[in-house]
Amino acid sequence: MQIFIEAIDLNIWEAIEIGPYIPTMILGNATIEKPKEQWDEEERRMVQYNLKAKNIITSALGMYEYFRVSNCKNGKEMWDTLQVTHEGTTDVNRSRINTLTHEYELFNMNQNETIQDMKKRLTHIVNHLASLGKIFPNKDLINKVLRRLRRESQPKVTAIAKSRDLTNMSLATLFGKLQEQEMELIRLNQHEENDKKKKGIAFKASSSIQEESDKEDLNEIEEDDDFILFVKRFNKFLRNKGN
Repeated sequence: MQIFIEAIDLNIWEAIEIGPYIPTMILGNATIEKPKEQWDEEERRMVQYNLKAKNIITSALGMYEYFRVSNCKNGKEMWDTLQVTHEGTTDVNRSRINTLTHEYELFNMNQNETIQDMKKRLTHIVNHLASLGKIFPNKDLINKVLRRLRRESQPKVTAIAKSRDLTNMSLATLFGKLQEQEMELIRLNQHEENDKKKKGIAFKASSSIQEESDKEDLNEIEEDDDFILFVKRFNKFLRNKGN
């Protein structure tokens, strides 16, 4: 909302951030609000920024949110009300900062987590802290990532460190380099798995052929045993007959 309003007119954003412009005049020793009929063109133009601020905020809200600010007198009151409602009070923000800072300090790459998922988690924490006013130098973010990577990523880190100055590298560039390595590792693992599958299929085929050969040999042995047994019995038969 702030970016949108600033793009329309910085004076409108100042009316929201600082407060409405109120034309005044000095009467005796006191400063009082100037009657509308005595406003000059410049004062009328400045007051218009207050009205535009209210109009922009009101137009951006749904019915439920509008009821929160419908009784506010100016754009600053509207903005402050919405800010406290959705972002919390100072104490709430301080508590959020402490919680997110604790998450940042304990941040680590999880087991089986991809570089992309790691990037999303870290970006989520860092962006929320930035919105609450706590910003980390780029060098600290780079070192945080490098210290929390799994062991298989360390060769890539060494290669990047030798080729470029890590302190001047953006976080997006670092994650891009790490994702390149991750994709290469995935490709190599898939290649190794395919080789294992091919070897497994070849081994099964070889084992099947060997089994068939063993069965044939066994059948031949069994046939030989049957023939020998037949001859023995026949000889015994002839002896019993005396011929």
